[in-house]
Amino acid sequence: MTYAIPAPTQRSLSIAGSPERFPVNRIFCVGRNYAAHAREMGRDPDREAPFFFMKPAQAAVDASAPATIPYPPRTKNFHHEIELVVAIHKGGSDISVESALDHVYGYAIGLDMTRRDLQLDARDKGRPWEFGKSFAASAPIGAIHRAADVGHPEHARIALTVNGQPRQASDIDKLIWSVAESIAQLSMYEALEPGDLIMTGTPEGVNAVLPGDVMLGTITGLGSIEVRVAT
Repeated sequence: MTYAIPAPTQRSLSIAGSPERFPVNRIFCVGRNYAAHAREMGRDPDREAPFFFMKPAQAAVDASAPATIPYPPRTKNFHHEIELVVAIHKGGSDISVESALDHVYGYAIGLDMTRRDLQLDARDKGRPWEFGKSFAASAPIGAIHRAADVGHPEHARIALTVNGQPRQASDIDKLIWSVAESIAQLSMYEALEPGDLIMTGTPEGVNAVLPGDVMLGTITGLGSIEVRVAT
């Protein structure tokens, strides 16, 4: 096949313990999936079904080694959100909760970096969140750990520090919608495909970072990621 212009670069992520790489197709994100975070964003988590938004593949940054991301333009309130990331290896639609984990290749630590001022301005005006959430280098993600090696974690501490100071800390067992339930819900609206990623939501404690800040994210069993904001 001959393209009229150079084909875009295929984004990919490291796989723990393997020279192979995981090709990134689409990035889906679950909104407000921890009750305490929903409340800090001014919403009632007890009344809300799961909802999803997307990031482009160009948002993915391989953070299997210490990584640096730019401070994005047009924002003065650049926020961190640490998340459990699910990598999909088998597609499908209308997937049942009972079979959902069969579609999971593995898990990783990720950051949903957010231009919070743009997101909230769009939210308050009833507009899409795209400029607040969906931009290049807004999803640093660590090495993917294969489910065949680590299983399907249900209880694991998730935490983030900035310059060594605690910011976020919780446990993935506090997800309002579990990994399996999120996959099942999402597949009702969009057929999942191999290479899709699902960022499952962030716990409370989101806050701003500045140029030069260093974020260290951890999830028990999945190691850590270190991400610096460029100066």
